[in-house]
Amino acid sequence: MLESVNETLSIVIYVVLALAVVGSVAALLVRTRRTPKGMYPTTRDANDPVTGSGAHAAGTDVLDAPPAGTAPPADTDVVVPDDLRGLEEAAPAPEAPAVETPEPVQGRLARLRARLAKSNNALGKALLALLSSDKIDEDVWDEIEETLLLADLGTEPTMELVDALRERVKISGSRDPQEVHQMLREELIKLVDPTMDRSLAVTRHADKPAVVMVVGVNGVGKTTTVGKLARVLVAEDKDVLLGAADTFRAAAAEQLATWGQRVGVPTVKSDVDGADPASVAFEAVKAGIDGEVDVVLIDTAGRLQNKVGLMDELGKVKRVIEKQAEVDEVLLVLDATTGQNGLMQAKVFSEVVNITGIVLTKLDGTAKGGIVVAIQRTLGVPVKLIGLGEGADDLAVFDAEGFVDALLG
Repeated sequence: MLESVNETLSIVIYVVLALAVVGSVAALLVRTRRTPKGMYPTTRDANDPVTGSGAHAAGTDVLDAPPAGTAPPADTDVVVPDDLRGLEEAAPAPEAPAVETPEPVQGRLARLRARLAKSNNALGKALLALLSSDKIDEDVWDEIEETLLLADLGTEPTMELVDALRERVKISGSRDPQEVHQMLREELIKLVDPTMDRSLAVTRHADKPAVVMVVGVNGVGKTTTVGKLARVLVAEDKDVLLGAADTFRAAAAEQLATWGQRVGVPTVKSDVDGADPASVAFEAVKAGIDGEVDVVLIDTAGRLQNKVGLMDELGKVKRVIEKQAEVDEVLLVLDATTGQNGLMQAKVFSEVVNITGIVLTKLDGTAKGGIVVAIQRTLGVPVKLIGLGEGADDLAVFDAEGFVDALLG
């Protein structure tokens, strides 16, 4: 029993002694000072700072004073290497195009009339000069007839106008320029027919938008006309959506989208070249219904009136649209400079898609205003819009009396 107790005490004593030794060694290590700043445990490199002696022994880091007579170093510019050299600068994010505010329709009408009066003034002056002659014989009437025909008035309207003027001049016997001007104005207004409904059917239906198709041959400015018409409607506070169904002409969709962006109007288009135009038109109308817009404008591909396949396809586009919504307007865009050739185009298009209105573009100094009467007489369809010049707002609703006044100057 006693022996076991002694063994236990011996073990305890050994453990205590071991702990004491370990504690003493740890205390010595803690009290030992670490290498002061500036002191190097290995051989110093050439670019290492020179260390002092006395002050470092005391545990304070100091800079040794330069040798006597040594001038302090002059200030030098620090050259910082361009760590970004070789890296391309990130391109700035493209700014969203500013949304333009179209001119009011009333203001542009006045401007267009002034321009029309200037460009077509020769016709009015020629007629007034002939009718104001001291003697109006058959030669004068022949000249009047020729002047009207050259203005693309058309044979039948020209004969009607000449006969009406003959009768009125014979009855009144007047040669006064103002009275002659008034007679000519009244007869021309009758030919242009102010009673025709020239309003655009762009009023939204109860649950669907109004749909307007724009058609025509190549090169008459259909896409531009759609863009300008969008500006007209936006100026009238209409919510508009564009459909780029001209999938054959390169960049036509992008051109239309650019017109839309300028006035904050969205464009539905296909990213596939040569996509089915009827499909694009269908999706545009669907987007218009879902978005509850007021008007959907559909731009179509230009096509020659004598190409039966293309004309049939135009009819298909219209039929596909009508699966969702009624087509309220089909506007035929005609180049006023084509004269009587435009009448042939109009006849064929009207047989395929039931034209409801004419847009007469390029009615500037090279055009002949009489085409307005000829087209209306041939088709029984009113000229609803006229375009002059290349300006974004150079499109306005046609006004019969204003147009005649401009012709006569």
